[in-house]
Amino acid sequence: MNSALAALIGLILAIILIIRKVPPVFALMLGALTGGLLSGWGMTVTVGEMISGVKDITPAIVRILAAGVLTGALVVTGAAESISSAILRRLGPKRIYLALALAAMLLCATGVFIDVAVITIAPIALMLGSRSGAPLPKLMIAMIGGGKCGNIISPNPNTIVAAENFGAPLQSVMLANLIPALIGLAVTVWLIIPLVPGGKGVEVKASAGDKDKDLPSFWASVAGPLLAVALLALRPIFGISIDPLVALPAGGLFCLLVTGRWRVTMESLRYGLEKMSPVAVLLVGTGTIAGIIKASAIKDILVGMLAGWGAGGELLAPVAGILMCAATASTTAGSTIASASFSGAILGSGMSPVGGASLVNASCTVLDHLPHGSFFHATGGCAGMSVAERMKLIPFETLVGLTLTICSFLIQHFF
Repeated sequence: MNSALAALIGLILAIILIIRKVPPVFALMLGALTGGLLSGWGMTVTVGEMISGVKDITPAIVRILAAGVLTGALVVTGAAESISSAILRRLGPKRIYLALALAAMLLCATGVFIDVAVITIAPIALMLGSRSGAPLPKLMIAMIGGGKCGNIISPNPNTIVAAENFGAPLQSVMLANLIPALIGLAVTVWLIIPLVPGGKGVEVKASAGDKDKDLPSFWASVAGPLLAVALLALRPIFGISIDPLVALPAGGLFCLLVTGRWRVTMESLRYGLEKMSPVAVLLVGTGTIAGIIKASAIKDILVGMLAGWGAGGELLAPVAGILMCAATASTTAGSTIASASFSGAILGSGMSPVGGASLVNASCTVLDHLPHGSFFHATGGCAGMSVAERMKLIPFETLVGLTLTICSFLIQHFF
């Protein structure tokens, strides 16, 4: 059987298994094994390609685990909640959608997972929505859209793995999508949210403890992420290379110090490891199927299909990202498979490592919210939405992702 068709069958099998609630890492491994065997490679070669795929992303896995120190510190110390609360207070209820989108964007940009960011902000959003009469669907799109904008400029796993697979500096990949992120934020707030149907309102009663929470100050809360970014910025500015493996944990430890929360250090480390471990395990599965796809003829077929376009290489990056994130319903898994499998072809077309990584990263926000992924259910659950209600948000989330991808593509193509 043609290796491209065999790899595609393996990927489809993995998708079906994921939809059937099989743990994604096992579904992806079985899909990879099936794709390799159907290609006629035999067991030895198939397993070798699967292991090769995992080896390619091992450095990214190590850095992602290290990033858990920063994530854990931001959440456990209350820094993440402090950042979101400060923004919401400053902008006020009249600018509730801008405030929610900006809060989610900044939380994700500092390294908080997008689902954690939405879950963190959701109680405040529901409270403000109950007071202002803002419909729940609009509140959700504000948070999700802002989170997607922040996710493409963050030291989150999706950005780390894309940068690693393209051999690009992490800070450069983050910076490359800054303008698309800002444009995406504006489009979300002023163009997409007005299109969202009103839906039901929000009814929430305030709890007595909410007003008495002892949160660190805004500036103490952002100090840790700022240090991490400053350390990463030493390379392009002064030629001093600080690896994310060092910079991100340093930012987390500094956050604990500045916020005065040293007593929760162990809790922060445990929380960060708890959040990053499933991602690291998932990447093992994505690495296996990425190895099979990379060894197959899929990339050659896509390159051939896009060869007639003047921007074939630049089109290959978003096409690969959109297809892989749709298959896995995950920004991280989609970014992993797309960058590991297609980086060689994308770079061979003339794109720079930074351009390829940033464009793949942006395109993996287009369909990462499909129902067979965890993000769909985590965000709907934190707001008490039914599956039917959550499904209605998908077109608007997709518009946000397309906005980010188109902006990133135009910047890479013309600048």
